[in-house]
Amino acid sequence: MREINFDGLVGPSHNYAGLSFGNIASASNAGAVASPRAAALQGIAKMRHMLALGLPQGVLLPHDRPDAAWLRLLGFAGDDDAVLAAAWRAEPGLVRNGMAASAMWTANAGTVSPAPDTRDGRCHISVANLSTMLHRSLEAPQTARQLRLAFGDTRHFLVHDALPAPFGDEGAANFMRLAPNHGARGIELFVYGVQRDGGFPARQRREASAAVARRHGLDPNDVLLVEQSAAAIAAGAFHNDVVAVANETVLFAHEQAFEDPAAVYAFIRRRLPEATILEVPAAEVSLEAAIRSYLFNSQLVTLPDGGMALIVPGECREVPTVWSWLQTMLAGNGPIRSVEMLDLRESMRNGGGPACLRLRVAVDDAAFAAIDPRFLLDPARCALLADLVERHWPERIAPDDLGDPALWRQCRTARAALLEGLGFEPGEL
Repeated sequence: MREINFDGLVGPSHNYAGLSFGNIASASNAGAVASPRAAALQGIAKMRHMLALGLPQGVLLPHDRPDAAWLRLLGFAGDDDAVLAAAWRAEPGLVRNGMAASAMWTANAGTVSPAPDTRDGRCHISVANLSTMLHRSLEAPQTARQLRLAFGDTRHFLVHDALPAPFGDEGAANFMRLAPNHGARGIELFVYGVQRDGGFPARQRREASAAVARRHGLDPNDVLLVEQSAAAIAAGAFHNDVVAVANETVLFAHEQAFEDPAAVYAFIRRRLPEATILEVPAAEVSLEAAIRSYLFNSQLVTLPDGGMALIVPGECREVPTVWSWLQTMLAGNGPIRSVEMLDLRESMRNGGGPACLRLRVAVDDAAFAAIDPRFLLDPARCALLADLVERHWPERIAPDDLGDPALWRQCRTARAALLEGLGFEPGEL
């Protein structure tokens, strides 16, 4: 089996509206001028880098923005521009939500259980409802359409609709899988939060995690529901993937990632004795430093030669304790053999690092062949994406531009050109 990372292409409406309460980077950069073209090109460079490492790479596409259809549900009438203009005059905050490009963070698209783990031997994907944040709660219907198109062969895949609200589900950002290898049966860890009075929101509900495990047909003995630590949430770790990441036999986590780390580690060691647990002590890297650098919001991947690489954002070099710890880790001859650093500054300023930008899907050869090839990348298709972005994406978006009809039309034109260039028929997405 092979693992494919499906990265979200940053959409043409990428902006800094500061909509994500509890996401410190998003709040800190609210009101800044965004660079959608640069953001998308940074993401494409990441996809090219993964291909150059010899790893399969896919893409998920920007959603239709601005979301005039959603605004119609709220009582605004007329054609798309009339709806948006009326909403901007009456409730500009609604337009800001309807312009969000947050679907680029495809770790929140859904939760994926590969075929070796499931009762029916198919890969199960549950679309995330993202019900905790208004702008993200708009994503599920369009995400479901893409996933059902990409993974439409029901001999190999089953895509489940989003769970009902209010059971907040944030997808793979609160999920980890460990196994002897991608093709072996594994254990699945679902991380949830507990809401504290006056604190940042705990976005993943325990009930949602349990429901996804049931609907995927997982053996209860292979599942652990893990409480994220209150300290991590309070520090700004709005998803588990801000403080922990796993790949095959390795768990890489901050000391304060989980409320009861001893129980988590005991479960892993009991079910997967060959596992390596790399715990970063808070005394060496504080939670604040981990969140500021997004050390753990990195991709931990298995390379074709069998070694592992950690794909980190450039911000890790800017935090001395983090960079020092990474050098010490590499000198220790452990399972992570290399650190690959990428520039994702535009995404990072909105609170999403390398791990946020990708959804991991492990498949065998037959399932790989069944994936809609329009969602799979090679160097030529990366070049096509880059050309489309260069020609159609806005160079800059300032806060007040979100009410500009010219920007609304440019976003629609850009997405239409993208879909046509990739071979999608009108109305497919």
